[in-house]
Amino acid sequence: MGSPPDTSKTMKLERYNSYLRRINNTKLLNASSKLLFRATLLVALVLVFLFTLNYPPLSDTPPHHFHTRHNFLSSAFYGAGAAWEKQVRHSSAPRRPNGMSVLVTGAAGFIGSHCSLALKKRGDGVLGLDNFNDYYDPSLKRARQALLSKHQIFIVEGDLNDGPLLSKLFDVVPFTHILHLAAQAGVRYAMQNPQSYVSSNIAGFVNLLEIAKAANPQPAIVWASSSSVYGLNTENPFSELHRTDQPASLYAATKKAGEEIAHTYNHIYGLSLTGLRFFTVYGPWGRPDMAYFFFTKDILQGKTIDIYQTQEAKEVARDFTYIDDVVKGCVGALDTAEKSTGSGGKKRRPAQLRVYNLGNTSPVPVGRLVSILEGLLSTKAKKHVITMPRNGDVPYTHANVSLAYRDFGYKPSTDLATGLKKFVKWYVSYYGIQSRVKKESHGSHQQPGESS
Repeated sequence: MGSPPDTSKTMKLERYNSYLRRINNTKLLNASSKLLFRATLLVALVLVFLFTLNYPPLSDTPPHHFHTRHNFLSSAFYGAGAAWEKQVRHSSAPRRPNGMSVLVTGAAGFIGSHCSLALKKRGDGVLGLDNFNDYYDPSLKRARQALLSKHQIFIVEGDLNDGPLLSKLFDVVPFTHILHLAAQAGVRYAMQNPQSYVSSNIAGFVNLLEIAKAANPQPAIVWASSSSVYGLNTENPFSELHRTDQPASLYAATKKAGEEIAHTYNHIYGLSLTGLRFFTVYGPWGRPDMAYFFFTKDILQGKTIDIYQTQEAKEVARDFTYIDDVVKGCVGALDTAEKSTGSGGKKRRPAQLRVYNLGNTSPVPVGRLVSILEGLLSTKAKKHVITMPRNGDVPYTHANVSLAYRDFGYKPSTDLATGLKKFVKWYVSYYGIQSRVKKESHGSHQQPGESS
């Protein structure tokens, strides 16, 4: 019988091969770990970079309690790309001889959307800017945006405090005018989120003026102040000559600050600036935080509405001004705005500085507003009369508009009953409401700038 085969060499060879495999696997694992570490480090650095762009240091930025789309994409994505620039140029290009090229801030807002459409319809170039924050239902702003888009009006989504974005817009388009309507609105909300008013109404305005002063050519600027600047003034009707140094709310204080800032930039840099003091603007596509709007909603839903009276048990009254009249005032101010006189950030000669009331000149008690809505909605309101809280509201407003009439023919022509009828017609159509509303209130969506 032969001797058994010698397997020792085979076993040694297998052990050696196993050893080599372990060494190779270890080397591969080490290489993979290094690659993964470097990739993770790179991703972390990119995220830190993006975070730094989106969120400045906390010491420099006031807290916001509502969401705004104000981020890296607004300056990097929008600021790049031939397609985006083509949209911006096309929307901004006038279609009539000597037409204006207007940057409208707050273009997805109530007054901004109406003015944008009115300017576009007559042949001016219009580019919108809006951050679509959620102070009130953003879907309403998106609906306005969709409507303007049908009329070839492009709205850039971005914030006034995004300097690189604003600079890019002025690099692409030599705007002749700015209609600055973007602002944090509302008197009572300032008690909940005061920082938002400073960020938008003061810091945002200054940022816009900084860009405008350096532009070549410098644009003429028409901007939204407010009747709230009259504050505790007791002289009636309110005149541009009356004192405005007693604001009753933070909102009013920021608008008054805006008027002083406008004076400064006019004096130093030669910017042509016109401030418009709006008096309780209402109408189709309006703001849900306004009394006429939420009264309509609550009356239809059978909810109780609070009707304020003064500390002396007198009725609160407002100079309600219909949107079409305000649009005519805004366009008139733009048409009569003189050119800015600065160049390269330096003033060459004195520039135009104006401020006007845009109101209806006919104050109406809030109780009368409710009565008109009851008739239009065929529904009795559940009223709760209470004393006005000390939240910044004033008991009475009344505009003297003789200065605006003299300078650009401003003459409001819509009474409250007529204007509310148009608003209710839009409201029931937009929200698809049918029950109990008078037949004559039904109809198709009324477009901004469209009268019926």
